[in-house]
Amino acid sequence: MKFNKLFLIALSASLFISCSSDDDDSNTPQGVYDNGVFILNEGSSDQGTVSFLSDDFSVFTKDIYTAVNGDDLLGKYAQNIFFYEDKAYIISGGSQVINVVNRYTFKLVAKIETGLKNPRYGVVKDGKAYVTNANSYADWGAPADAPGNTDDYVAIIDLKTNTYESKIDLNATGNRLVLENGKLYITEPVTSTKLLVINIATKKLETPIEIGSNADCIEEENGSLYILRAPYTDRSEIVKVKLSDKSVSKITFPETLDGAGFMDIEDDKVYYTVGSSVYAININATAASTTPIVASPAGYVYGFAVNDNRIYIADGVFTKDGSAYIYDLNGALLKELTTGVGTNGFYFND
Repeated sequence: MKFNKLFLIALSASLFISCSSDDDDSNTPQGVYDNGVFILNEGSSDQGTVSFLSDDFSVFTKDIYTAVNGDDLLGKYAQNIFFYEDKAYIISGGSQVINVVNRYTFKLVAKIETGLKNPRYGVVKDGKAYVTNANSYADWGAPADAPGNTDDYVAIIDLKTNTYESKIDLNATGNRLVLENGKLYITEPVTSTKLLVINIATKKLETPIEIGSNADCIEEENGSLYILRAPYTDRSEIVKVKLSDKSVSKITFPETLDGAGFMDIEDDKVYYTVGSSVYAININATAASTTPIVASPAGYVYGFAVNDNRIYIADGVFTKDGSAYIYDLNGALLKELTTGVGTNGFYFND
């Protein structure tokens, strides 16, 4: 089954293609918003916003989209940001729009408004964006073959013209995705036990990979996929899929770590959250750590990333502005920010 709209929005995080996102490395500033992190704020029934924090913490702007683009609206339920060349693409699923901005000035360049239906996450290959779309939503408890649970698709967008080109039907629900070796790997957020696989050259679904239900965050590292899943009535797991032969191995968490939330990979370590705490294991580990490296004050962790020896945690609040907490890898708090409503993701512009 698929979540109804409000439940899915409340459970998603943005992160990323996976649960976090970064792009190419350059230390030469190319504009006001270079060398920093974009903090995405989903919003509630109102518009989403984007905050910016410079790498050295000297500059923080709470709503840069409005500051640069005036009365133009970002859109409702801001979900994800992805990058291509000098552009940033901001997905606002509740308004069926992707806002295209210059990633260094945040000046609006274009709006992509066709071919989208509740867009979620995007990745880029050779000038084409591949964006998952939730399409319609089935009622909670609806059977797996209900239309709202089988009508999701991937929209293909030509980034040279910022126009919708075509779509690939999933015949399932789809959410986060990564692109590796010409194939899309897509997690389904609810009851399906399959990892969807699409060959982008043929635009066809290939044989899915059995990984277990409630898969969410997905990352690729050293030729393997790492997928976090957290079933409601069973143990959480990190599932590892070796891409060369599609073999699957798992790290099953103990019961004390039920309900894992987010995952990111940085410098050969896998970081994951349970409740408001952060844990870390070596990328080749065979067992989960039960000793937190960070115990944050977040009431509801709604976004997470690890980048350049810093841990970023979003406290998702929907009745007022939320917060972001930044720690070093030893768990020392470096910075606390008041961000926006529904803070859900961190995207590194450096």
